[in-house]
Amino acid sequence: MIPTADALNQITARLKQAGIEEPRREARLLLAAALGLSAGGLLARDAVAPEAYEPLLARREAREPLAYITGHREFWGLDFLVSPATLIPRPDTETLVEAVLESGLQPRSVLDLGTGTGCLLLATLHEFRAAFGVGVDLNPDAAALARRNATLLGLASRAVFLAGSWAEALEAKFDLVLSNPPYIESADVPGLMPEVADYEPGRALDGGTDGLDAYKAIIDTLPRILSENGLAVLELGVGQAPSIMRLSEAAGFTCATKRDLAGIERAALLRFRK
Repeated sequence: MIPTADALNQITARLKQAGIEEPRREARLLLAAALGLSAGGLLARDAVAPEAYEPLLARREAREPLAYITGHREFWGLDFLVSPATLIPRPDTETLVEAVLESGLQPRSVLDLGTGTGCLLLATLHEFRAAFGVGVDLNPDAAALARRNATLLGLASRAVFLAGSWAEALEAKFDLVLSNPPYIESADVPGLMPEVADYEPGRALDGGTDGLDAYKAIIDTLPRILSENGLAVLELGVGQAPSIMRLSEAAGFTCATKRDLAGIERAALLRFRK
């Protein structure tokens, strides 16, 4: 056993050596996860056994994402289970939920394409208590995980999750369509940070040669699945807004954008052109 403070110092030093950003913060989270404690509960521990945290620390030194190691990630103030079957929810994606709230839309039906953990759909249902939602993911393991998250968040009665390719199996129309699609250009995927390139699911990242494959598929199907006065909100990669505007307008939609906290055009808001 060693003093908890010494363990935190050692973990921090090793994470820093491994090139981890915010090594002190991650050291606290990793040690708390290893001991089955909250970050606050860690303060009450005087000493810890190195063998309790060494396996998790070795995984993080190998640049496995902390969220995969702990199995959890916060999004929109809600706790989500995560797994290697899904992308890890990111704060930038919360911009889409903000865009919906600011739009004035009061959706009763919501569709989330490429749902992953279900974070976008479930955060939206959390805000709109009268809404019902459907989440679709190509990976059955992702759809199953999203279903578990709905249960844990008390939203299972208002959410259904399906495995499939975009909206191919759906015939209903929805007031709100959400998506955080793959949008990284294929050639750029190997050069992403190791946590992303080596661990997150490639087909949830790779948007094709120009990064626009998924957008083209989604925008093509919107006339069939979006209600007449509905709204589609799509996450954008850096610099993609002009391309998405062109695709949207060619398909008969108006397209506005919302910037994230870094000032990047992060969400595209599509409506039928009147």
